[in-house]
Amino acid sequence: MPAIDLNADVGESFGQWRLGDDPALMEHLSSANIACGFHAGDPAAMARSCAAAAAAGVSVGAHPGYRDLAGFGRRFLDVDPAELRHEIIYQVGALQAMARAYGTGVRYVKPHGALYNAMAHHTGQAQAVVDAVLALDPALALLVAPGSEVMRLGLAAGLKVVGEAFADRAYNPDGTLVPRSRPGAVLHDPGAVVAQALDLAVEHRVTAVDGSRIPLTAQSLCLHGDTPGALALAAAVRKALEDAGVSINSFA
Repeated sequence: MPAIDLNADVGESFGQWRLGDDPALMEHLSSANIACGFHAGDPAAMARSCAAAAAAGVSVGAHPGYRDLAGFGRRFLDVDPAELRHEIIYQVGALQAMARAYGTGVRYVKPHGALYNAMAHHTGQAQAVVDAVLALDPALALLVAPGSEVMRLGLAAGLKVVGEAFADRAYNPDGTLVPRSRPGAVLHDPGAVVAQALDLAVEHRVTAVDGSRIPLTAQSLCLHGDTPGALALAAAVRKALEDAGVSINSFA
């Protein structure tokens, strides 16, 4: 039976600003990427998400990003790699403490947004993330884009590196994600999201924006918790995968 992990970005509320329904979303996930306070989230949001994940039996991952609350971590920052390493250690360490307080633990690291995209080609920042994970706990898995620079460096360092694909994002013909600044970069139609999830999980391929079919093998599928209708999308994707005989299991 084919199997895949289903993850989502959660814990992105901040103060009085609430984003998403994390406890309900957890019911459909096997892994949860919890924001660590730099691009989104705060201690209370981190605590709620850790508690919800523990209650649902969902694996917890740290979701660190650039120090960019105003831009939601979706703007590239030319951070010195040494400084970035410290900031990743700081963020993941905070979530490790919070997870421990709520009866669970951090099993993997998935950088957020612009940092995630930069690590695909920016050797300095990719190495900074790898070095931070090694310093924190070499047993932590690293969840990244297949074929990326950070995947190469992580594997070379002996880390467990897991390839990820996106059910709700459009792809370029070269296998990269369509930038969010372009129309159609985020998929909202449930039928399109379900179809892409099935293609990725069963056929190990995705249809790019130009109609070409490109191979893409991943161990984990992501849905964005801040996408409108994320809860319904997650439920539809999980049901479709299970109906197709795909088992939903965390990689961590």
